[in-house]
Amino acid sequence: MGLLGKLLLVSVTLAAVGIGYISYTLNQVPQLPELKSTWWGAGQRRKLDESIRSFKVNISDDILHDLQIRLDLPSHLTSPLENVNFEYGFNTNYLKKVVEFWKTKYNWREREVFLNSFPHFKTYVDGLDLHFIHVKPQNVDKDIDVLPLLLLHGWPGSVREFYDLIPLLTTPRKDVNFVFEVIAPSLPGYGFSEGASKPGLGAAQVAVVMKNLMERIGFKKFYAHGGDWGAVIVSHMGVLFPKSVLGVHSNMCFVNSLSSNLKRVIGSLWPTLFVEEAHVDKVYPLGKHFAFVLEEMGYMHLQATKPDTAGVALRDSPVGLAAYILEKFSTWTDSNWRSLPDGGLTRKYRLTDLLDNVMIYWVTGSITTSMRLYSESFNKAQFALKLDSIPSLTPTGCAMFPNELAYQPKSFVQEKYHKLVRFTDMPRGGHFAAFEEPELLSDDVWETVKIIRSNRDA
Repeated sequence: MGLLGKLLLVSVTLAAVGIGYISYTLNQVPQLPELKSTWWGAGQRRKLDESIRSFKVNISDDILHDLQIRLDLPSHLTSPLENVNFEYGFNTNYLKKVVEFWKTKYNWREREVFLNSFPHFKTYVDGLDLHFIHVKPQNVDKDIDVLPLLLLHGWPGSVREFYDLIPLLTTPRKDVNFVFEVIAPSLPGYGFSEGASKPGLGAAQVAVVMKNLMERIGFKKFYAHGGDWGAVIVSHMGVLFPKSVLGVHSNMCFVNSLSSNLKRVIGSLWPTLFVEEAHVDKVYPLGKHFAFVLEEMGYMHLQATKPDTAGVALRDSPVGLAAYILEKFSTWTDSNWRSLPDGGLTRKYRLTDLLDNVMIYWVTGSITTSMRLYSESFNKAQFALKLDSIPSLTPTGCAMFPNELAYQPKSFVQEKYHKLVRFTDMPRGGHFAAFEEPELLSDDVWETVKIIRSNRDA
């Protein structure tokens, strides 16, 4: 055999070994980790009151007076560049208008009445005093099944996102033999829920806490929906607790496996190999979409590494907090709004509703503890659990909104969710689906659960 033949033989052998290794790696399913209940409260584990206590949103006058003083301070905002709107972040010319509205027209005491229109509760779970909304359907016929549904928000959201969604889920529908009983907690460290006193409470551990919360309320089996961090957590719950979670619905079905990333790269050469032609422009050209995601992920790197440093500034300045949070509601609802002087914020939302969400962070002082979820979820210990690489065998429905930060094709999503019962490409909407498009989202939740129940009874 000549030199050329030997080189060819070596090349073929190496290629075969490489392909075999990749194939072996792609087909390996990590062992399911066993996550146990952990004490996240201050000090040593101790006996706490496990009762469920009624709770009302009622912020002290001192906190509101302090806020007014801070809002009345002279402005030292840097002017935006000429002909720049939201491309560099929150436009300070518009921010002044937001602050003026906040000072003169927004009335927190009136908003408290609105927030308390749903029943609120608190209970201690795993050492943390957790807050949740619990809404039961009224006047339900005896032949209608009442299904517990866990709703989980993300960052920089709160339970406020669900106020238009909840009535759509708890009101019986004609010719449907079930209705939902909604439980919407504030995630640990968010809003009215206590944050951890010990490191390590990442998304996987929050999944355990949420399961324990549902059991405390009285539900050993339930459905779950989430967006943003809520989507990550309910996905983990479906993987970790398939006997408890009857079905998962998500408006951010995200897949981050080796095979899906390889598909994404290979698809650059032949996009329709993995992505339907109607959605190719949402994934390719890869460089364009990667650049956009990279641009929008700056906050994530900061919060995953130094959340407490950023928290100092945001906890001390209500104006800074509003700019930081509301900029996300602009760009993540529609990235094209960056070219608008007001960031398009009032195209889909009322300023009052947006400030409700900002206020929940401010009056509870929870911005720092909320951002810690990033640092607790993006680290070696969390990655070592390999939950992203373990398929979910829980029936799942995915609502894919067109303005979501990163579009996930159905062929990718199916790799993670082996019982994907419904995949809906929505006609409009972005990242904050429950807040922006509650009707579309609720319809998809109803249809997903219909399919899951139908398959179960078949």
